[in-house]
Amino acid sequence: MDILNKAFALNENALRVRGQRMEVLAANIANADTPNFKARDLDFGEIFKNNLKDDSANIQTTNSRHYPTDMPVETNANSALKYRVPFNASLDNNTVELSVEQSNYGKAAAEYRASLAFFENSASQLKHALTSE
Repeated sequence: MDILNKAFALNENALRVRGQRMEVLAANIANADTPNFKARDLDFGEIFKNNLKDDSANIQTTNSRHYPTDMPVETNANSALKYRVPFNASLDNNTVELSVEQSNYGKAAAEYRASLAFFENSASQLKHALTSE
């Protein structure tokens, strides 16, 4: 079963991080009228860049242009949680700009659905390979 865990670890972690980002963006939207609230966001790329560290991967890359083969061992979202700098200053020191947050949430939801579809496709291919005669 270790091979299945490795096969799905990247997809599982991507879905977890994308879900966490959607929660952060939803909190920003919910606090759009809260004085002194500071909008935050997760940097998906930074989370994966910092957590691609697993020496147990058996696949070796032979060219610098190949995709990395390491699997993320942990997703520490707190290190990638950043405060957003607003385009326009607000009188109550709230940095949430509703149109920006709604746009980012819509994009994050589309990315989540794409990651989920990729995961479902991978699982379907594996199931087909295991049950094929």
